[in-house]
Amino acid sequence: MKRIQKVLVLLGSPRKKGNSAVLAGMIAKGARSAGATVETVYLHGLDIRPCTGCLKCQRPGARGCVIKDDMQSLYKAMHEAHAWVIASPVYWFTMSAQIKTWMDRSLAFTTYAKDAFKGKKIAVAMSYGGDDPFDSGCVNALRTFQDAFSYVGSELVGMVYGSAMKAGEIGANETLMQAAEALGKRLAADDS
Repeated sequence: MKRIQKVLVLLGSPRKKGNSAVLAGMIAKGARSAGATVETVYLHGLDIRPCTGCLKCQRPGARGCVIKDDMQSLYKAMHEAHAWVIASPVYWFTMSAQIKTWMDRSLAFTTYAKDAFKGKKIAVAMSYGGDDPFDSGCVNALRTFQDAFSYVGSELVGMVYGSAMKAGEIGANETLMQAAEALGKRLAADDS
């Protein structure tokens, strides 16, 4: 029997209808069409404070992060989802501060379950200004995602990224929109 998959979409732009959100929306559309349920979280509106580097979350018996903010509910959503979509614009040659703060605080996610990241399926959606993913810094962020999720045993299912400046204009790139929707279908595939 095919199980219902749950996909968590993490929007890391301050623009709710920005280009990375448009890409993430197409990934979500593909996941829904493949039978997954989708929960979308707009990180910019949440109280997520930076990691203090105290490492209390890494002590034996630790349960979560000592900072009591909106990450507490995100840890639960992260745990319940079989797949995550991470969406970010390029800001100053890498991912947005919202995504970087979430990633730093995800260190405490390891206390919620043994090998908490292992087997999570990841899709990345990025937008950047300029003509090239290299000189824009997009590749810097993509490489960070590749390295980080490989290290923790997650499966990077795919990445979609493209150039656009005005909010939402990336939606006119039909080839990219089709690729994003196809990525969502792959993300939602039941591998059991």
